[in-house]
Amino acid sequence: MRAIICEKFGGPEAVVLHEDVAVPEPNDGEVLVKIEARAVQYVDVLMVAGKYQFRPEPPFIPGGEAAGEIVGIGSGVHGWSLGDKVMSRHQPGAFAEFAISKASELAKVPRNFTMAQSAGFRSAYTTAYHALVQRGSVQEGETLVVLGAAGGIGLAAIQMGKALGARVIAVASSDEKRAACLTAGADEAIDYGPPTDGNPGRFRETIKELTAGKGADVFWDPLGGWAFEECTRCINWGGRILILGFLAGAPALAKTNHLLIKGASAVGCRVGGLNEFQPDIAQENVEALVKLADEGKLNPLVSASLPLSEASKALQMLIDRDAIGKVILT
Repeated sequence: MRAIICEKFGGPEAVVLHEDVAVPEPNDGEVLVKIEARAVQYVDVLMVAGKYQFRPEPPFIPGGEAAGEIVGIGSGVHGWSLGDKVMSRHQPGAFAEFAISKASELAKVPRNFTMAQSAGFRSAYTTAYHALVQRGSVQEGETLVVLGAAGGIGLAAIQMGKALGARVIAVASSDEKRAACLTAGADEAIDYGPPTDGNPGRFRETIKELTAGKGADVFWDPLGGWAFEECTRCINWGGRILILGFLAGAPALAKTNHLLIKGASAVGCRVGGLNEFQPDIAQENVEALVKLADEGKLNPLVSASLPLSEASKALQMLIDRDAIGKVILT
């Protein structure tokens, strides 16, 4: 089979297409999936660079999320049949024509989704669901501010926030990205300011203006750094800041006096931890999300679909922040 191999830790140039890789065999509790579409995630960038907490040694096949058809079933697998169309998770291995997945980590493809949409659905929307429902307790009528809103996970947060009845303010860095946020359902889409020379710009003032001075109830923060502190300065009483990453370059040094004064909370959100420590809840979340998707309430945006051979280009798109929505390898 054809597969992308990370031959050494490094940048996108470290991944190379190989034409004659052996097709894997499913063991107990596993299935073999013929992959039709693969999601490209920032996790893949970190894993190829050797900077992710799970650090497979090269050579390895990247890719943790895909969609395809079951073509092989190991012993002890129940509830799945040859020919079933599935969303699959991999440890890693998805950047190939065939890949192994645990049967327990499969989910059915939502009724009206393309395979490309299905490939990028699980990680983004399970993160959004876990963060907003179980960690952020977003309530109908609350104001949710989504930073980094035009990425695949950010757009998922917008749609999930609207499904929960929140007013959603999206924050993104370009007119094109803000337009995509509005199309995804955001009530408003604003710029960061933008921050320059250590000056965070007008972010906090804009949020206060849009909330009649009260501040927002919930912040979705994948940035960290300066962004976290600005969120603490325009948060409503009892508000929550959901910590999802540090794309601004570094974790924030929280000024806990700001949280104290506002009775606010800073909450870590890591869906990988949920999968590991509370797998039953994680599975319930997936089932709830598929139901919402079948009802037409969730609609993933695929902004770029590239052939498998262009995996390095797809990874570079994420590094350069050129992606709006999901990037998919077909």
